[in-house]
Amino acid sequence: MANLFEAAGLEKGAPRPLADRLRPKSLAEVMGQDHIVGPDGTLTRMLKTGRVPSLIFWGPPGSGKTTIARLLAGETHLAFEQLSAIFSGVAELRKAFERAKVQREQGKGTLLFIDEIHRFNRSQQDSFLPHMEDGTITLVGATTENPSFELNAALLSRASVLTLNRLDDATLEILLKRAEAEMERPLPLDADAREALKGMADGDGRAIFNLAEDVFAAVPANGKALDREALVRLVQRRAPLYDKSREGHYNLISALHKSVRGSDPDAALYYLCRMLDGGEDRLFIARRLVRMAVEDIGLADPQALVIANAAKEAFDFLGSPEGELAIAEATVYMATAPKSNANYVAYKAAMRAAKEHGSLSPPKAILNAPTKLMEDEGYGSDYLYDHDQPDAFSGQNYFPDEFKKRPNFYDPLERGFEREIKKRLDYWAKLRAERNRRS
Repeated sequence: MANLFEAAGLEKGAPRPLADRLRPKSLAEVMGQDHIVGPDGTLTRMLKTGRVPSLIFWGPPGSGKTTIARLLAGETHLAFEQLSAIFSGVAELRKAFERAKVQREQGKGTLLFIDEIHRFNRSQQDSFLPHMEDGTITLVGATTENPSFELNAALLSRASVLTLNRLDDATLEILLKRAEAEMERPLPLDADAREALKGMADGDGRAIFNLAEDVFAAVPANGKALDREALVRLVQRRAPLYDKSREGHYNLISALHKSVRGSDPDAALYYLCRMLDGGEDRLFIARRLVRMAVEDIGLADPQALVIANAAKEAFDFLGSPEGELAIAEATVYMATAPKSNANYVAYKAAMRAAKEHGSLSPPKAILNAPTKLMEDEGYGSDYLYDHDQPDAFSGQNYFPDEFKKRPNFYDPLERGFEREIKKRLDYWAKLRAERNRRS
């Protein structure tokens, strides 16, 4: 319902930020997400079929999640309701559900958009389920966090997850040209400063418009174009010292990772120092070192993960520049550690099996029986307590009974500590075979 100011048309003359004025008016105008809204995009295909399910938009800030949700409501002729999980609670959700029920009684559906949906707790997320199932609402949630970790499985099973990309420099350049067309003058920046502005936006479409608006406001028409240093002083952001596009940021972190994987500490240090000197986020590098420890070293040297986490803690404690030496030390340790991806390979294989056979029940022998009914059903019966068995090893089966052949996900290598692990596993395999023959 319009208020008195809107009814009088006063709102049209009110100032609006550049980002709001340039918000896309159709899905075709959304930039950088062709895999979703392009001619062959996922959402485009859904709209052609006339059925749009509940959706979760997962992507970085400024990638178009809210805009696509608003436009989707128009494309589907649904009533649009928007709530933020930061500012809304159970009361607001109930009111939104009631309004949606009224709309449904009038023959119109409701698209309920929830920004930052991952901030809702488990019970709040569960409250959507009955309204999604009976068609009262089409839920569209937006999140910057991994839905697999932050959203309930029940909610995810009733919604499709669409991943939005960080906007690349080419897309940001298109947005800058739109801003120039709107302002009817070129952005007063030299070529180097223009590239720096895109680096400051860091893939965020909203940020690029806000930054451009600051520049337009500071420099009058026909004013002198700003260079990089003047731009930094104006917007009070540090311009990246090296290109954060595919040729810079991603290439250097890839080179660092592969140098560590290839056991070359000198090359690893070189690329590390290039990133540090270029102003890269130190915690981004520290997180990547943790990934190297679990992905490329694994149990060949379990201490690698401890060292990587310790380097991050040391940097947090010492700060820059002293803390950077801890990151360098961890880098050399990772590069010189024995390498194994056996655990990484095992994890992926086990995940595939879990997805293929995710509903199979474990053997009743290894399930607890807290009630008389469960005990009567055979839960926990015939369980062998390993500590009471010879060699503290029962050799019993722990996989679902439907598995005809015991899977072998983890195959340790003959390197580092995994040599010892392999000896243990071979010994237990021998005991298991002997005890199975006896039984």
